Amino acid sequence: MKKLLISFFFLLASFSLVLLFVYREAKPVSNDTSFKYFLIVKGTGASQVANNLGKSGLLRSPILFKLYMRLTGLSQKIQAGQYKLSSSYSLFKTISEINKGPIEVWVTIPEGLRREQIAEKFINVLNPSDPEIFRSEFLDLSKGKEGYLFPDTYLFPWDARPSLIVSKMLATFDAKIKDITVSEIIVASLIERETLNDEERPVVAGIIFKRLKNGWPLQIDATVQYASATERCKNRLSDCDWWQTVTKDEIGLTSRFNTYKYPGLPPSPIANAGLTSLNAAMSPEESSFWFYLHDPSGAIHYAKTLEEHNLNISRYLGK
Repeated sequence: MKKLLISFFFLLASFSLVLLFVYREAKPVSNDTSFKYFLIVKGTGASQVANNLGKSGLLRSPILFKLYMRLTGLSQKIQAGQYKLSSSYSLFKTISEINKGPIEVWVTIPEGLRREQIAEKFINVLNPSDPEIFRSEFLDLSKGKEGYLFPDTYLFPWDARPSLIVSKMLATFDAKIKDITVSEIIVASLIERETLNDEERPVVAGIIFKRLKNGWPLQIDATVQYASATERCKNRLSDCDWWQTVTKDEIGLTSRFNTYKYPGLPPSPIANAGLTSLNAAMSPEESSFWFYLHDPSGAIHYAKTLEEHNLNISRYLGK
């Protein structure tokens, strides 16, 4: 009986010490009620979040945060984004605020999208109360800005309006790209849609500029895709295949964007290019090639003559 009592009191003392530790470590760091913005980057785990909260003066015990998040299963539910926290928050208040989700969220815009596709990316992430109004505003504000909406990963508040988004994307383009011509921006958009990796881009840029200089037709499928989709998708913006495979009938499409039918560059960019495509357009690589194609595996094949190109078509595309 005495041993049982000793064990009981030992357990009680241990439990009390744990409660005392939790009570002490869960208290706010300070009485300062001002707010701090705390950023959780994509891919950051609960352990690193805890350490960062501690370093930012928003948490007394990163260890207790980690344990609680792991035991409750909340560690797998942490969302990347911007949070508004205070050092006057207790541990559990801080956890509650993080569990609510960020006040600002990351939105990734890949390279090579049309502005209509970019609008849908923001709609899907921000989930505006009226997607139709959001889409209409975005397209109105971005009209004539194709090619200048810089693809990147952005941090926006959940209630961000198209005016803020378009303005930030244009400002990012201006900050990252200097001394570029309209022709180079158009070529960059073609490169973005026509190439699959960074190594190809300067070479393809060189081929495009060489064809332009010598009066050759560009004959770029992506321009036909753009022209076709502009008409085909105008009444179904949210779920259209904007870049579907070009058909033989579409090759004869009457549109200034059709580089099979009309010489020179299309009148404006067909997509929003990334940094490597823009750099390739500004610094094209000279070569002896005039033609290129990709086989079904994605490998590129260059040719110096039409005969070589036709042989590549027969060999790699079976046409």
